Amino acid sequence: MFAVILFSGCELEDIENPNAPTVGSFEEGATAEDVRLLAVGLEAVMRNDLAFHYDTVSILGREYYDLTGVDPRYTGELLKGPLDNNGFLTTRAYAAWYKVVKSANILIEAVENSAAGFTDEEKNSYYGYAKTLKAYALLMVANRQFDNGIRLDVADPDNLGPNVGYSEALTGIMELLNEANADLASASADFDFDLSSGFDGFDTTASFAEFNRAIASRTALHQGNNGLALSLLGDSFFDINGDLYNGVAHVFGLTGNDILNTQFHVPLQSGQEFMVHPTWIADAEAGDTRVDEKAILLPGGTMFDGLSADYQIAVYDSQVDPVYLIRNEELILIYAEVNIGTNDAEAIAAINRVRNAAGLPDYAGPVDATSLLDEVLRQRRYSLLAEGHRWIDLRRLDRLNPANIPLDRSGDNIINAFPTPFTENLN
Repeated sequence: MFAVILFSGCELEDIENPNAPTVGSFEEGATAEDVRLLAVGLEAVMRNDLAFHYDTVSILGREYYDLTGVDPRYTGELLKGPLDNNGFLTTRAYAAWYKVVKSANILIEAVENSAAGFTDEEKNSYYGYAKTLKAYALLMVANRQFDNGIRLDVADPDNLGPNVGYSEALTGIMELLNEANADLASASADFDFDLSSGFDGFDTTASFAEFNRAIASRTALHQGNNGLALSLLGDSFFDINGDLYNGVAHVFGLTGNDILNTQFHVPLQSGQEFMVHPTWIADAEAGDTRVDEKAILLPGGTMFDGLSADYQIAVYDSQVDPVYLIRNEELILIYAEVNIGTNDAEAIAAINRVRNAAGLPDYAGPVDATSLLDEVLRQRRYSLLAEGHRWIDLRRLDRLNPANIPLDRSGDNIINAFPTPFTENLN
């Protein structure tokens, strides 16, 4: 049933499946089982084409390169520009995130029109869940498009909302997260459906709300509202002494009905040359355990299209490793950043938590605001490698320049946003 609701560009009434309820039937009154299946499907569809998102933003941020040579656009168009507004580098991840948005909208509509007799509290649990994941997807696509903007309102395919700029998009996303949080606060204690193991510890409405507040804190950081980000951390699962990998994750499997983590690359195997940028290795502090944990030396290195590197990326150890939507280490680093200038002692304590976990001694550098921010960015660079943050971090802090984005060849350029897909310009 979920495959039929996820084709982009389909009208609701056009989607049919002889073996399951049609999407049109949700408008007329979905059963409880229909709604549960939609909720489970919403989580599942979030994993589709994840690698296209993370690969493209990571390459733009010069975290790693695709030197496999399978498609020269990864070393040509993506590093030189201009990006084709009708090519897969632009459209594929964009479409994937909007499939999540569409799936969330369908779930919300199904709950609203359900004939299952849900209580208001049960309905609110679905609304809080769907709106949170919808907001997450919109945040991911907004950070790709930046000033080129996104559509917040796509509920009616015949009457799409306007394309709005980055600041307005973040405002709308925060409003949606707050709506979801209010729904969760008025919801039943437990969800009426099963979440995957990626939500272990976050599978009640109260604990899911902590995940919501974590995403809201990230959104506030991107808005430049440090005070709000700090306040939201207090309602999230942030724990300065907690497990750095506590958080919500996409999970994968080897069964025929599941999908694999395609960001895993087989170590030292030809055709798997996704290579860490040489500066990530060169700039690392001696003794930083993250270097060995996230990169592996490829004997002889590799070269393609005038680019060369010696270390293969190894963030994931298997094709079923989880990919985190957000985790505690990111929250600790947000805490460090937003305390700079107001409570430097707390900022340094958070920095040291991350440094010590990586086998490094306490921070001993200057304690002015610029130096502390430099240190937070350094820790984010190493802790959050390939998790989709570097390019966004540099852009939001006006550091998207050759000092941080190496231009390794003549003709390479710094790209600060993906273009609006061609098909969007037709609407």
